[in-house]
Amino acid sequence: MIENNRKSIVLVVDDSPENINVIKSVFKDIYRIKAATSGERAIEIANSEEKPDLILLDIIMPGMNGYETIKKLKANPNTAEIPVIFLTSKGEVEDERTGFDLGAVDYITKPINPAILFARVDTHLSLKKMRDELLSKNKYLEEEVEKRTREISIIQDVTIMAMGSLAEMRDNETGNHIRRTQYYVKILAEHLVEEGYYKDILTQDNIKLLFKSAPLH
Repeated sequence: MIENNRKSIVLVVDDSPENINVIKSVFKDIYRIKAATSGERAIEIANSEEKPDLILLDIIMPGMNGYETIKKLKANPNTAEIPVIFLTSKGEVEDERTGFDLGAVDYITKPINPAILFARVDTHLSLKKMRDELLSKNKYLEEEVEKRTREISIIQDVTIMAMGSLAEMRDNETGNHIRRTQYYVKILAEHLVEEGYYKDILTQDNIKLLFKSAPLH
């Protein structure tokens, strides 16, 4: 069973309260169970602040069926990454293929085998936990790279300004000339782009680089 600081939340979507109670008994005291008796209600819960870690979704329901429900879940960036397992009495191969094509991670047919249901749910929750941890680490690394890049840019700016200041100490007019040249270069580059020249070369980043490095002339 996966280890976590909190119990994983499993959303059970079934129009039969009896089926929901059976599933609750399988996961009693192991996972937190939320329930919805319609696809519409399932989408509301999935979009809530405390979204589920996994959804067990029936297919045959009045109103919005399971296929329509998963389509809406996968179309919404806020719920697209929640793993969905179809738990249904529709056991034909074509039904199963449709379920996987729509984005389900697993397909279980009724009547429920508690041991199989428990094993598959636990497996997919473990996979989701590892995926979430990987995404979190990647985000941290991206933030660190961005932070280091900003620091390097600041160091470059300070170095260039220091060189300009040294020139100004020697000759005040030279220092002012350096600052004027910076803005002349920037204005000329932007004007060329406006006139349709050198657009591939004079990108915003390159114009910024020209502005920064102009004092080195």
